[in-house]
Amino acid sequence: MQKAKLTLDKEFTISEVDPRLFGGFAEHLGRHIYTGIYEPEHPTADAQGFRQDVIDLVKDLRMPVMRYPGGNFVSGYRWEDGVGSKDQRPVRLDLAWGAKEPNTFGTNEFADWCKKVDAAPMLAVNLGTRGPEQAQELVEYCNHPGGTYWSDWRKSHGYADPHNVKLWCLGNEMDGPWQMGSKTAFEYGRIANEAGKLMKWTDPSIEMVLCGSSGRGMRTFGKWEWESLHEAYDVTDYLSLHTYYGNADADTPAFLAQPDNMSDFILESVALSDAVGASKKSKKKINMSFDEWNVWYQTRDQVDQDEKWSVGRHQLEQKYTMEDALVVGGMLITLLSHADRVKIGCIAQVVNVIGPIMTEPGGKGWKQTIYHPFEAASLYGRGTVLRSLVSAPTYESKARDGAAIVMVASVLDENSLTIFAVNRDPSGQAVELTGDLRGFESLKGVQHSVLINDDLKALNTAADPDRVSPQPAGTAPALDGANFTAILPPYSWNVIRFAL
Repeated sequence: MQKAKLTLDKEFTISEVDPRLFGGFAEHLGRHIYTGIYEPEHPTADAQGFRQDVIDLVKDLRMPVMRYPGGNFVSGYRWEDGVGSKDQRPVRLDLAWGAKEPNTFGTNEFADWCKKVDAAPMLAVNLGTRGPEQAQELVEYCNHPGGTYWSDWRKSHGYADPHNVKLWCLGNEMDGPWQMGSKTAFEYGRIANEAGKLMKWTDPSIEMVLCGSSGRGMRTFGKWEWESLHEAYDVTDYLSLHTYYGNADADTPAFLAQPDNMSDFILESVALSDAVGASKKSKKKINMSFDEWNVWYQTRDQVDQDEKWSVGRHQLEQKYTMEDALVVGGMLITLLSHADRVKIGCIAQVVNVIGPIMTEPGGKGWKQTIYHPFEAASLYGRGTVLRSLVSAPTYESKARDGAAIVMVASVLDENSLTIFAVNRDPSGQAVELTGDLRGFESLKGVQHSVLINDDLKALNTAADPDRVSPQPAGTAPALDGANFTAILPPYSWNVIRFAL
């Protein structure tokens, strides 16, 4: 059995966790909206057509923010199409995803749905085919109390009170050639600055997210951040990061090491942001918004399912495995480990489209494997992140040299200490994890749950929705004062909780 040691000191902290780290993302893509969260004919649908079974599943994830409406979709979106009387809303072609958009679900419906799932809306504006004027008008529609054209138009749609949307994304992945209206870093920085300026003049209380590179592998990564931030630093509160990892090569050790690369991406983006601030002699610090992250490695046939230009096409419906859940757990550990600078996180997406929740049209909804590590981290990962010093053997892979066989994040709140750990030892052995918890006078109890399956390709399906689900550890951790010993089963996600 492999061995690893964790050393924690109660006084050695990283940061308080911003609850928005556990956010979600809803886009007009595939079946996320139509037959996902909105299906008026569904047996559980409420008066507004929202699926109650999905609402319940989302509420259990405790997502404080929800990004909308995209994603690539937003770069061609006319928000005016999705408000007002539904029988007068135009049907459009969605060029981003080759679908038909009926616009029966729009900004007001999203704001209502957010209230039902206890999330605050995080809206993106179209800076692809549109610009600062339309972005400002949307802020006025959503946030101004009344007495103007756009705010009174909202009132005429039945929303007397403003939505008070506080978090806004200045476009989406504007460096990507796949994006409608993609731009150079300078072009984007200029339009983002002007849009952000008008938006903040309309409502000075809002915060803005600037598009970073679409991924660390982009040819322009680094230069993009440097140039766009130089143009829009004053209006920017957060820099956006996006990343997806997959196992198309069927290389499990490399796949499980990918969350370490996510950590490097964060550190590099922080350094770039701080460098721009230093060059401007600014005391302002820009934090990170990791507003798209997940496992995603579909084949082309999964991307282009169903007839083009149809509503609610089956697209990007990733079927998540036990192995995928381990990587998602590792990514959550990475986000927690950088809680000092990563303040917002949005798993992409939430329902059907590369999401932790799946639904059948007219049928049931269920939890995919990746639902479980997210649920545990969102429930127990709120408090103060401690510096987790891990001494463990490492392994080499195509993705990374020297990846530790165990990943750990530790979060302290008033009543408990929670340790999240992934055993990714490629030898498939259990790991004995010992903990030296300095500054903790006594630990009064311990709970240890694991997510594990002998088959790393095991799935949760409509017919077998609980095949991969949390269970009590087979061996309870041994406590000795402020020290413990726990057995992490092979290829497992572990949640170890101590009462203080």
